[in-house]
Amino acid sequence: MKFRVPKLFCLLVCADHFRGNGYYHGFGGGAIMYEKILLAVDGSEHSIRATEEVIKICQASAHPVQLEVVNALQEIKNSEIVLQQVKPDDVHRDGELRIQPNEEKLRNANIPYTRTIERGDAGKMIANKANNDAFDLVVIGTRGLNGFQKLVVGSVSTEVIKRAKCPVLVVK
Repeated sequence: MKFRVPKLFCLLVCADHFRGNGYYHGFGGGAIMYEKILLAVDGSEHSIRATEEVIKICQASAHPVQLEVVNALQEIKNSEIVLQQVKPDDVHRDGELRIQPNEEKLRNANIPYTRTIERGDAGKMIANKANNDAFDLVVIGTRGLNGFQKLVVGSVSTEVIKRAKCPVLVVK
């Protein structure tokens, strides 16, 4: 026998299990914490806010959190190398420079982390990394695209949500 639970009921029940700190405490009252977190950054203001959320999660955790910071660089096409004289090493170096503010925030908060810079389709790469390396949570900022922009260029966070097998926290 099937029955439908009103959406409002679900919101009220779920909202009751979030305490003032914003972390889900489950129906038994024990906080659900993450042991392995993948933080996807690109140097944008949205990824800075995602980094700040990860810091809160790590600081609230009773156990050490294994944090990996990943920056997904778009693949350089041969036409870009020829027409714009883009060098792959320059793109990698630019990727390192762009994530420095994120790393600085983590260092200032004394949060240990490892860093990876990958090339490829950002959404697919982040989701594959999360799935292949068994992360408990992916944290990613959103670019705040409108409906038309999402239709034309797509959304990295939407792609990660669709493909990742673990929870995804999208920070705006």
